Amino acid sequence: MTSGPQDPHQGGYGQQPPEGGPPRYGADGREYGGQPSWGQGGPGEPGYSSYPAAPAGSPGGEVGAPTERPTTVTAGIAAFLVNTLLNALGTILLFTDMDGYRADLAEIGGLTEDQVSTAVTVGVVISLLFIAAFLAVLWFAWQGRNWARIVLWVLGGLTVISALTGTAGTSGLLSTLQLLLVLAGIVLLALKPSNDWLRAQAQRRNRY
Repeated sequence: MTSGPQDPHQGGYGQQPPEGGPPRYGADGREYGGQPSWGQGGPGEPGYSSYPAAPAGSPGGEVGAPTERPTTVTAGIAAFLVNTLLNALGTILLFTDMDGYRADLAEIGGLTEDQVSTAVTVGVVISLLFIAAFLAVLWFAWQGRNWARIVLWVLGGLTVISALTGTAGTSGLLSTLQLLLVLAGIVLLALKPSNDWLRAQAQRRNRY
């Protein structure tokens, strides 16, 4: 038995809406005679998408979005940077009076003139290399490398120990300022916001 013609306004799935009329949708979200609504079709059906949603932590997700560098990291690295620049300034001032420096070396060590010249050259090169290496470590710490923070802690700790035990051989206002800068840098990089940011940076690099 065949059923009679259906009212186009009551038609089932697969029927076209009345000509010139607005599209009609069924309870399953399908347009009469059209495609299923996006993402509602099953495998093999029109409109089905096999691409999963972007996971959390992906470039389009919230977790993977770049996090802002906390103030503790910025201030801590700035403290170490200022201390490094003060060391560089002290080195420059020391070597500006080369004649006096050579005389001190010759008097203390009983060195010849050639030996004094060699010692001065080696001292200048080592000082410049140390400053350059320290600046490189600061750059990596700024980029969120935890190993660079550990290096800063170790070097800063040695500086503090030398200052407190008097083995550094320096004193005065400048040395006190440098000691305070190193202490501030160590503490600031050890605070929770710094730890959380460095951990997030490491997770992001491991993810990608």
